Amino acid sequence: MKRRTLGGTGISVSEYALGAMMFGKIGNPDHDDSVRIIHRALDAGINFVDTADIYSAGESEEIVGKALQGRRDDVVLATKTHGSMGDDANHGGNSRRWITREVENSLRRLRTDHIDLYQIHRPDPSTDIDETLAVLSDLVRSGKVRAVGSSTFPAEQIVEAQWVSEKRGHVRFRTEQPPYSMLARSVEAAVLPTAQRYGMGVLTWGPLSAGWLSGRYSSASDVTSRDGGRVETEAHKFDPALAANAAKLAAVGELSKLAADAGLTLPHLAVGFVLAHPAVTSVIIGPRTMDQLESLLSGAETVLPADVLDRIDEIVPPGTDLNRADSYYTPPSLADASLRRR
Repeated sequence: MKRRTLGGTGISVSEYALGAMMFGKIGNPDHDDSVRIIHRALDAGINFVDTADIYSAGESEEIVGKALQGRRDDVVLATKTHGSMGDDANHGGNSRRWITREVENSLRRLRTDHIDLYQIHRPDPSTDIDETLAVLSDLVRSGKVRAVGSSTFPAEQIVEAQWVSEKRGHVRFRTEQPPYSMLARSVEAAVLPTAQRYGMGVLTWGPLSAGWLSGRYSSASDVTSRDGGRVETEAHKFDPALAANAAKLAAVGELSKLAADAGLTLPHLAVGFVLAHPAVTSVIIGPRTMDQLESLLSGAETVLPADVLDRIDEIVPPGTDLNRADSYYTPPSLADASLRRR
């Protein structure tokens, strides 16, 4: 497994990062099997593991903590905070009150005394970024956290955080974790160039675009029959009757042909595409089963030639999200009508 340096941190990480979202009740509820998958990833050369407190309400962190016993020193361990961990409104967000409490919970679940990369999972419009960066600085100085980063932040908020850090003497976000795939490319316009400008490491998530690039969809009936539940609960992202999702399905057909012509599987094409961007340090893969992990590992040496990348650009133009919902972030000014009304 090839390594790259994570921004300006000096930390060497594998090009594949193991995402742990699918370990626990929302994915693979078998702890022993999940531990075996983590161990297989480590044995294959992956040294970067990413999880979050909200994944299966802390269960993912517990599984990761169990798996890393005896191997912690060889792993770059990343987790995230922000999402709601209970019914109380104060059990989530980016406030000093919550982060100070929740980092202790993550350390306990992960069975470690420090977190290598502690990330803010989403922006919090109700909390001043100065407060968030101040508490993160305290955690770094205490030794509980080694470096801090953001996840799914728009470019303007990445810039604001960098400026506040410089002005106030806080530690700065060293990484950004955006969604990025052949079907969701809007981060190419500003997020990735901004991360490069500030020397940030980039670990991307969703290279298979929530399964659209897994190879299991070739028709609308495939989507409805294989992921019928998601079509109902997340129609805006999965209902093939919607124009944006129909466009994704059409693109998947063209990309599948391109992969076959290049002698690749569609997932290998998808992951290779993400790693081809010069801003990207590591791509997060999130297997639920051992077979899924093995399939992804078999493409670890994939390097896409220029003509294949050019053809991808023809199918999905650079900077384009075929479905805006796949950006996973809506600015408050668009989401909250009261901010546009007097």
